[in-house]
Amino acid sequence: MVKSYLKYEHSQTFGTVTSATSNAVWARDASGGTRATGAGRAFVGANEEVLSWDVKKGELLSRWRDSRCSAQVTAIAQSKADRDVFAVGYADGSIRIWDSRIDSAIISFNGHKSAITILDFDSAGVRLVSGARDTDVIVWDLVSEVGLFRLRGHKGQVTGLAFLPIPAPTAEYGSDGQLAPMAEATQDFLLSTGKDALIKLWDLSSQHCIETHVAQSNGECWSMDVSPDGSGCITGGNDGEIRVWAIDLEGLYASSTQPNAATDQRYLYDRGALNRQGKDRTTGVSFHPSADYFAVHGSEKAVEIWRIRSEGEVQRALARKRKRRREKAAASGDVEMEDGDNVDGIASAQIGDVFVPYVVVRTGGKVRSMEWAPGSKHKSIQLLVAMTNNLLDVYDVPTKSSRKSSKGEEPPEYSRTYSVDLPGHRTDVRSLALSSDDRMLASASSGALKIWNVRTQTCLRTLECGYALCCSFLPGDKIVVVGTKGGELELFDIASSSLIESAQAHDGAIWTMQVHPGGQSIVTGSADRSAKFWDFKIVQEEIPGTKRTTPRLKLVHKRTLKLNDDILNLCFSPDSRLLAVSTLDNTVKVFFVDTLKLFLNLYGHKLPVLNISISSDSKLIATCSADKNVRLWGLDFGDCHRAFFAHDDSVMQVAFVPHPISADESHYFFSASKDHALKRWDGDKFELIQKLGAHHGEVWAMAVARTGDFVATAAHDKSIRLWHQTDEPLFLEEERERELEQLYESTLAANLDDDGGANVAGDDEDDTAGPRDELAAASKQTVETLTAGERIVEALEVGMADLAVARDWERRAAAAQQAGTSIAPPQRDPLFLALGGISAERHVLNVLSKVPPGQLHDALLVLPFSAVPSMFTFISIWVRKGWNVPLACRVLFFLLKTHQKQIVASREMKELLEEMREGLRETLNREKDTMGFNIAALRFIGDRVRESGIGRLEDVREQEMLSGRKKRGFVDVA
Repeated sequence: MVKSYLKYEHSQTFGTVTSATSNAVWARDASGGTRATGAGRAFVGANEEVLSWDVKKGELLSRWRDSRCSAQVTAIAQSKADRDVFAVGYADGSIRIWDSRIDSAIISFNGHKSAITILDFDSAGVRLVSGARDTDVIVWDLVSEVGLFRLRGHKGQVTGLAFLPIPAPTAEYGSDGQLAPMAEATQDFLLSTGKDALIKLWDLSSQHCIETHVAQSNGECWSMDVSPDGSGCITGGNDGEIRVWAIDLEGLYASSTQPNAATDQRYLYDRGALNRQGKDRTTGVSFHPSADYFAVHGSEKAVEIWRIRSEGEVQRALARKRKRRREKAAASGDVEMEDGDNVDGIASAQIGDVFVPYVVVRTGGKVRSMEWAPGSKHKSIQLLVAMTNNLLDVYDVPTKSSRKSSKGEEPPEYSRTYSVDLPGHRTDVRSLALSSDDRMLASASSGALKIWNVRTQTCLRTLECGYALCCSFLPGDKIVVVGTKGGELELFDIASSSLIESAQAHDGAIWTMQVHPGGQSIVTGSADRSAKFWDFKIVQEEIPGTKRTTPRLKLVHKRTLKLNDDILNLCFSPDSRLLAVSTLDNTVKVFFVDTLKLFLNLYGHKLPVLNISISSDSKLIATCSADKNVRLWGLDFGDCHRAFFAHDDSVMQVAFVPHPISADESHYFFSASKDHALKRWDGDKFELIQKLGAHHGEVWAMAVARTGDFVATAAHDKSIRLWHQTDEPLFLEEERERELEQLYESTLAANLDDDGGANVAGDDEDDTAGPRDELAAASKQTVETLTAGERIVEALEVGMADLAVARDWERRAAAAQQAGTSIAPPQRDPLFLALGGISAERHVLNVLSKVPPGQLHDALLVLPFSAVPSMFTFISIWVRKGWNVPLACRVLFFLLKTHQKQIVASREMKELLEEMREGLRETLNREKDTMGFNIAALRFIGDRVRESGIGRLEDVREQEMLSGRKKRGFVDVA
């Protein structure tokens, strides 16, 4: 009988506040709004998830994760029109649009070949632009859910993108107070920067670059942001340099309305460079949406806030400069300079006179991203900062108008108002330990020991400790002992959250510890080449100032085992008879516990053994090493049963199930490695059972439950993950087949990705390379699009065969009717009978409708030209019957554009196209009349609403906040 196993699956992830791979986005409270008690929400990337935090309470509000995507979140953007809609970019090049009201993805795009770096919505919320490490910029249509086009101009990673709002310069208001139709704003221009140090201005209507400048003179350009009014932008580069650019919005508007405008006209003007205090690269720039401030940051622990002076302040600064120059000229006797120095105006002001440093906000970690958090306070500005050490802070900075005027320009005193830090560690978790009942999990890192509830994944206690390298629960699960890098043993009481004792146990780092199976003692191994045995003892200590005593647990040193090399790991056998010790000389030594005499010496590893585990029946010992191997040894003679090349990097942990339910599971063990993977092995058959790879960093620690119900792992990505055992059976043959299929699909997707999106659909190979290099189709062939195309081809083949059968039956039925007889219905394909007897045209339409709109064009590219006449036949039927006309037209126009030359050269298709054209024109006219009637009805209803003159105060306030300082907000009803 084929042996089966039970499958382990990833169940929970916790311990992550924010990842260092993604930016943070601030949003108002879910209730809408404007409450003084709400501090807003922070949307951050946490590995493959997006987390929504209440920054005031530190509570997790929602968690977004697509089960089909395991790639890390790399970029988040909020829609400017609908504040509940977010675009999330992932490391595999995919983009998903999420709705925070329902916590689910509503649209999915896939067009980039590598990680998304920047996203931006237009002001209407109907278009999205994305930039990635593959140097491409893609514009997406959110209404039709397709990629419009791909812009290729940068030679490095895209680091900044922004739509430019181009308002009409002659905006006028009518007598009814409404904005004139001629003054509608347009966003047909896009600004982009890349690591190639270039800043580019794109005309989206003509889909080409109209202007290019070198953004940074000293290397790469790392960031860019456009001012709220669109009149200027700032780019950040290396060595702390930021450069200011002016944008000619009126000139851009004139060029968009005049097709024959001059092609050599400039719209971007370099206004000068500023230097930050920090000399690292400027990775983030952000303008405040309503106040005259902007913030910049690098990769250090600081955010610099700059202030934009008003016109009066600039004039006063220029007057002071002129006064100093006159005084200097008078002192030197230069009369001409003193008389001729009165012509300076505000136009001659240097950029340093307009932008001045305001305050440097020192943060608790290296800054990954920052976002302005406009709250209800008018005397201060708030800043949301996400850091690389798993920390999220909100800082409150008083504005210049709220401070008392003083002659000395002293920086304001900022304060950290809110912080989300308790749900995670600041540094990597180095050790995990489970309580005896598997209800609590202890995680230790440099400076922090946290106790977690395994069932709810909530942090119960956070205790300050040293640089922890190992930890363990003591019998009773009330005390946790921690071994530090400084050689100290620290005992913590969980109930009182206090440090009971801290003793200097070793002269070197304590790399490992384990409690004796009997529960009476503990042994520690250190870099000082000794293993020390400690007994638990209860002593009565006097309470200072009283005559009373209180019981207290102490560790009493009992024995010491001296070795010739540093001890890296040690492990008791479950029968308490043996102690295995791994040292820095690549060997494992097995001693008798009672006499400490050497029993076995295990040679074989080529690099130091990092971890040891002994099976529950004390018959096998598993060792893992930095040589990427796991070895199984017999504890009777010390012979090596099998050596596995287990992982692609150093194997950090190995563990048998401590107390398996059945004897068959006593030799199952787990291994965790720096290659981000967790693997499960069968120690009897020497086979890999299952590979679990969901971490995005090196796995440092692992803990297995007593009966193997679940496994906990901690990794460099700051996350702690639980892998629970399910009731689903697992067969090794099926698991190997599934791994081979995944490998085939990954290589197939890579090959399709290399070939796809190379040129615009319909271009020939002999065309010139100029326009094709700058403009391309926003397509990407994946396994999903390939299978969707195959389903369409199969449906067309079955449908055409069914149409031929139906036509033949109709012809024979007509002949039989003339003869006065009747014939039986034809024998159709069993597929149509299984689907309820639907028609062939309905079946093909259903297959097309099930393809996601973003993948439809790529799926249609899979169709050979021989299948195009069949598709045109069905399109003609759909148009005549009025079935899903938008989808039919979309498929028709894409196929006409893709196979234009072949269609024109085919005489057989002329008659079919002529027939289709007449029916399509009639159907589209009917649809046009319906849409015109609906638009007229909406306008009529809008006029009636405006005539009633009823408005809500909440709407007015919300519009004022959304529009910044504008007195009147305008809403477009689409």
